[in-house]
Amino acid sequence: MDARARQTQQHGYVTGKLGYLMPSPHRPYQYMTPPPAGAAWHNTDYEQRACRIVNARQVAASLSLQDNGFELLERPSKLADFHDAAQVQEIYYRELEQLALELTGGLRALVFDHQLRQREAGRPALGFGRETASATPAALGRVHNDYTELSGPRRLRQLMPDMAQDHPFLILNFWRPVAHAALDTPLALCDARSFATQDWASADLIYPDRKGEIYLGRYAPEHRWYYYPAMTPQELLVFVSFDSRLDSTARMTPHCAFDDPTAPEDAPPRRSIEARCLVILD
Repeated sequence: MDARARQTQQHGYVTGKLGYLMPSPHRPYQYMTPPPAGAAWHNTDYEQRACRIVNARQVAASLSLQDNGFELLERPSKLADFHDAAQVQEIYYRELEQLALELTGGLRALVFDHQLRQREAGRPALGFGRETASATPAALGRVHNDYTELSGPRRLRQLMPDMAQDHPFLILNFWRPVAHAALDTPLALCDARSFATQDWASADLIYPDRKGEIYLGRYAPEHRWYYYPAMTPQELLVFVSFDSRLDSTARMTPHCAFDDPTAPEDAPPRRSIEARCLVILD
């Protein structure tokens, strides 16, 4: 750790580079598997903005899922091997569903997917994680949100077609380091209250058999970023990916991986698991 990194840590924040979408007349797209011959993986350009990212551990009492869009919990899992997909679905999904109901007071919770990620040794984190045909996605260094005003309700229709489409619901993301603490490439989260609607741009995610939609973030100086340094596998970060209630304070939580300038040079590449949970509210 150099002198500048020590100084920023003492002041309760680090300065990290976050990938923001640059202006373009074209609708952004990103292929999630190798594109057709001659096609580009994506049509987007990003700018790396140096942002103040506050140590959320020092202000944890002032942050909440309801007001800011995210919260850190001490929540060990009974699951030991997160690479066993069957065990993840049988044990981990049930743990998260129960937790989602505890956090929200919801009527029903359904974890519907999960993703293991690993920071690739020797490569920067500031890609979108889909620039190669690698089977293991890398950390995502672009400011984004997993759902939009279009794709959030679409997910409800896909998973629970019998549910009334105007029934209030949430999609939560549960993020946890795997095997060791997340030192080199933690997750930065933006206070949802500081991110305006006009700061989002809709983007297509193109799969072989379908097309999804996410939001990519445009830079604004008002954005307030936080992170939890050295998160351990016993800790769990929960944040709001989508809230159907238009009057909620935190409806979506911008997030982005970044290189922590205070990380030890020999820090192991970050490994993590994220799972998304649909919660039907009362």
